[in-house]
Formats: sequence, structure tokens, C-alpha cells
Amino acid sequence: MRLLPRCSSVVLLALAALPLQATSLLVNAHVHTMDPERPEATALAWKDDGRLLAVGDTADLQKRYPDATKVDAGGATVIPGLIDAHGHMLGLGMTHIQVDLVGASSKAEILERLKAAAARLPRDAWLVGRGWDQNRWAGKQFPTAADLDAAFPDRPVLLERIDGHASWVNSAAMKHAAKPLDGDWQPDGGRIMRVGKKASGVLVDGAQGLVANAVPPLTHEQTREAYKAAFADAVAAGLTGVHDPGVSLDDFKVLQEMAAAGELPLRLYEMADGNHAALDWLCTQGGHWADAAGRLQMRTVKLYMDGALGSRGAALLADYNDDHGNRGIFVTSPDAYRSAVDKAHRCHVQVATHAIGDRGNRMVLDTYQSVLGEGADSDHRWRVEHAQIVALDDIPRFAQVRIIASMQPTHATSDMPWAEQRLGPERLKGAYAWQRFIHERVPLAFGSDFPVEQVNPMLGIYAAVTRQDLKGQPPGGWLPDQRVSRIQALAGFTRGAAYAAFMENEVGMLRPGLRADFVLLDGDLMTVPQRQIADLKPLSTWVDGKAVYHAEKKNAAQ
Repeated sequence: MRLLPRCSSVVLLALAALPLQATSLLVNAHVHTMDPERPEATALAWKDDGRLLAVGDTADLQKRYPDATKVDAGGATVIPGLIDAHGHMLGLGMTHIQVDLVGASSKAEILERLKAAAARLPRDAWLVGRGWDQNRWAGKQFPTAADLDAAFPDRPVLLERIDGHASWVNSAAMKHAAKPLDGDWQPDGGRIMRVGKKASGVLVDGAQGLVANAVPPLTHEQTREAYKAAFADAVAAGLTGVHDPGVSLDDFKVLQEMAAAGELPLRLYEMADGNHAALDWLCTQGGHWADAAGRLQMRTVKLYMDGALGSRGAALLADYNDDHGNRGIFVTSPDAYRSAVDKAHRCHVQVATHAIGDRGNRMVLDTYQSVLGEGADSDHRWRVEHAQIVALDDIPRFAQVRIIASMQPTHATSDMPWAEQRLGPERLKGAYAWQRFIHERVPLAFGSDFPVEQVNPMLGIYAAVTRQDLKGQPPGGWLPDQRVSRIQALAGFTRGAAYAAFMENEVGMLRPGLRADFVLLDGDLMTVPQRQIADLKPLSTWVDGKAVYHAEKKNAAQ
């Protein structure tokens, strides 16, 4: 063995004392770090491994790291990478494949879009679309199969509602149902809408699969292409991370392949799709799997408690104001739900449950509290996804059981034209009640639920701050006492979302040691007029210190 000279230990200590050298340096920026210890800066330095080395002033960091490759922000605003705490990646990718029905103001407009799309399909192919919303139409009534049959007597048509909790099908599609839809029976966790005993053509929640399961599934390559399209949409919107609720094991394997090939431009926090194969696999992994690059992980299961408010499937403690006798749907039976939560708990898997109505939220809280028992004080970080309508007495329970409220601000502004019709004024006190949760010190994570809403997180920040639509209505905001500050809104899409994914030591702030995930914006989120928040655009999006998106430079003449 060759012995080191006696001075080697001194040399090694001296080398260790040398400052680490940054390889890249962002300068001339206006940085909102979201780090309470240093809220603002003008420069960021990071290493090849994508970790921030220093956050400070441009002049100082240029002196400290003279050899670093410089990126001149030109005075642009910089914020931590935005994280959508609830967005469906494959669903977003599917919008590039299916017929887009979002924003259609009538059934006639929907038929026009469908006919244009059908002209490009093989004669025997299913016509699949997404995004209809009867609340936008005159009369606001659910559609029927007859509305589609005249235009499509032979081609099966399946159209998913904007919230994903109801499907509108034609007679040709109903012929493919797993069992006859007429009669007086109802499936578990769902509802077949009927006129008398005849199926009308609308299937709610658990009834959707009776027809949807007949649609040919995506091929492996189609799934990859859909994900690629979703990734491009996400990073162009300034997202550096997404919590993706409800992925099947087959689809997760596709993501694993893409991660291994270096094809993930952002961080994906995947949730298993209920008590099925993905959760079984996750249990074999000790409750957590992550790739070496930090771009893909799974440690959570997404469960369903109830349906959605727009399709009157959200489970309420009292009748719907506009549908007496209806208190919504438990998509999962309480016994089956308890069994799934117990299983996840045994496997050390984080639980995230879709709950929209006050009865749905109470059932989730009751179950969480029972399963966790004395472990309710542990760092489990279980979540309620949406938490839209919560009884006032139940909001403090989120803090008592240490539950995270994962909420979507644009749901409030989308639902506000008709939410009072569904609920009445009294129940609105616990509706989309962000400030009530903050007052009780409940951790908030913000997202969009894309493609139910748009992928653009600036729309979510705008909605959280104003509780207004893009026309500035209503004046002062809807239920304005629940508006949040700009810093609180940004925190929901950064620090709060990072915490909800156990990633607060990786992302969510711009602080030395954390990942160099950030976004350059074309305006200052903290100072532009409120309406302009929604119009802010990313100039570039960076993950691990590398640009994954650059906005196209517009021609000066444009």
C-alpha cells in the first residue's frame, strides 16, 4: 500500500475549506425566493448537479463565481418552479387526441365540433370528447342520447363532462354497455340517469365505466405521445412539478420507461389509482418508489369518496337545494373505503382522497381519524383533494388530524355562477374556504385539476387573489373574505405543494441546497395590477438548473 505524505491531511483540509465553484449564474433578476430568511435576491448560483449553491446579489455572486456561465435575466422576475398539486397528466395529454368541448355554450356548438372531428376518423372508430358543461347552456339541463343520435346514428359517441364525473353517450354507444342500462337498478357508486325506466344517455360517476370500458384503450406508443404532449403543455405554463392523482400501474410503467430514458422535463409525483394493482405494487416497494434523477416518484394512493358538485354527485349532509331528495353519491362504499385506507396505512403509503361535498369530507375525516388513531400526530401528511364544501365544524378537524387541504382556486371561480343554486347561502360559508383553513393553520397545497381547468397556474393564482372571473366579476370577488394574498397564493403553488409531497427540502423555495427549479416571468407577480396576474407568461422554465422551456421571441413587427 502506498502511504500518503504526512502533509496530506493538511492539504485535504485546505481543499475542503475552498469555496465550492458554481457552474452557472443567473444575474440581473428580481427573485422572489419564497424563503422567509431571504425573501428577495437578484442572482442565483448553482452547480452541475442542479443544486443551488448561493442566492444573493448580482455583484456579490459575480465576484464569488467569476468563472461561472452567466445567464442574464435582463431584469425579469424569477419565482420558484411552480408545482400543481393536483393535475392529471395523461388526461392533459388526451386533450390533444380527443374532441375538445370546453367552453361550448350550446349542444348545437358541441355537435359542430363533433362533426368536424368525425370527418377525420375511420368509419368504425369511437368518437370521444371531453369538456361539456350543461351549466353553460340555456336551461342548464342534462343532455340526452337523442341529442346525438340524429347526427351519429351508427358511430358510438362518448363525451366526458368537464369535471370527469359524468359521461354523455349516444344510443350506438349504449349498445356496447356491459349490461343493459334500462330498468330500475343502479350500479355501486354511480347513477344511470333515466326517463322512466329508459336510460337517458347520461351516466354519473360509477356508472360511466359501463360504457367507457368498451372504448379501445390507448396503445403503449399512444400513451407515450400523450404524456409527451402533456409535458410540453406543463413546462410552457411554468410548471416544474405536478402531483398526478390516480395513475394505473401500466401507465406508471410507461412513465418509468420515460424517466429511465431522460424524457421527463419536470418532476412527477404520482398517486396510485385506488385499491388496485398500482397500490399492490407500491406496497411491495415499502410504500415509496423514486427514480435516481428525482423526476419521478410514487408514495401516495388516490381514493374517491364522492362525486362532483356540477353533476350533483358530491355527497352532502342535506339535500341539494336544486334537487330535493338528492344528497349525492359515495363513489366508494364506506366499508371499501375504510379497507383501502387501512391497507395504505399498513404499507406506509400516503393517502389522498377526493372529497367535494360536506358529507364526503366528513366521512374522509372520520375514517382518517379512526385509522390513524394515536398516529394522527405523526408526520403522515395525508391529504383531502378538493375539500370544496366543508361543514364549518369540520375545518378545525383538518388541523387536529394533521390533514393537508389540496385545493384548486379556479374551481371556485368556475363554480360560482351556480354553486349557490346547488347549496343555498348557508353552506357557502364552508365553500372554497381558503382563509378559514389558513386561520386554523391547515396546510394548503394549490393546483388546477387540469384538464378540468386550464393548466396555466397564473389563472389559479389570479382566482385565489381575486375570486373573480377574467372580466373582473363579481366586483370585489365572490365570497371575498376568503381571498388570499399574492404571497399566500404563490406559496400554495410552491412551498405548500412541496410540503404536501414531502419535498420541502428539495423544491418550493430558492435557497442554497435546494434544486435549481425556477421560472422567469414577463412581469412581477407581486406588483402588477390584479387582472394582469392572469396574463403573466413564462419567459423560460428551469429544472435542475437547465432550461426545459423557452418562449418563442415575437417578431418586433407583431
